[in-house]
Amino acid sequence: MIARRVLRLRAQVGVVPGLAVIQVGHNQVSDLYGRSKQLACEEVGIASFAACLPEHASEEEVLQLVDVLNADSRVHGILVQLPMPPHIQLDKVLRAVSLDKDVDGLHPINLGRLVLRGLHQPTFIPCTPLGCLELLRRSGVQIENKHAVVIGCSNVVGLPTALLLQRYNATVTVVHEHTLNPAEATRKADIVVSATGVAQLVRGHWLKKGAVVLDVGTSAVADAEADGGYRLIGDVCFEEAQIVASAITPVPGGVGPVTVAMVLSNTFQSALRFFGIATDTSDSSFTTDSHVILR
Repeated sequence: MIARRVLRLRAQVGVVPGLAVIQVGHNQVSDLYGRSKQLACEEVGIASFAACLPEHASEEEVLQLVDVLNADSRVHGILVQLPMPPHIQLDKVLRAVSLDKDVDGLHPINLGRLVLRGLHQPTFIPCTPLGCLELLRRSGVQIENKHAVVIGCSNVVGLPTALLLQRYNATVTVVHEHTLNPAEATRKADIVVSATGVAQLVRGHWLKKGAVVLDVGTSAVADAEADGGYRLIGDVCFEEAQIVASAITPVPGGVGPVTVAMVLSNTFQSALRFFGIATDTSDSSFTTDSHVILR
């Protein structure tokens, strides 16, 4: 368990790993995942620093905050909560995060190293794609020689997920908004990863019988009977897909918790590097029983 490792690190160096989450403005999904990261940090003993700015904060204010966190020795990981307001250039913010603290692996250099196989390895791999691969591996899903379809081509999830699946020797097709007949392309897949944020885009007839489905997308929809007046649903129509799929992740409670686990793991590994302690990559999936959330 990561909590025991954090305790051992504290006994060695007198401090615990620290994670700062930068959030600008509020939306229902971001607020939920921000709270989940904070609670997860508390559960395992990692220090959590909420760095929240108002919606109208300027790009310069965000960059100044990143500089402060880069220089803060208590902070070993910096995560930029997405989405950001449209007046802020996300790429500029991600480039400003120190490579040594980029625990979400979204700095252009880390993403570039993920592309260039066999050369420099990324300091960190993006947490959601890493979580998807961890779910597949721990659930015993064969990736090599399988056909995978990734729906969505964002730099945050779609692209790095496709690259990781290729590293595990899957044949990968990326479906995006300009793909003709996406349902036909998706029906050929043994593994489907959907990360568009379009509620219930993927229907049961999109899927091949026995496909494994990872639903990364999360949308908040109004529901007067739910707590807070809304509920979360995924890219995939779960009721239809579960009839066809051999395994599927629900929303909420599927890929999200594994993503948080990867954030904590990367933050812990970053702290080890900071203190010059040999990193341990043997337990990147330390908190999640994947057989509970991939069913």
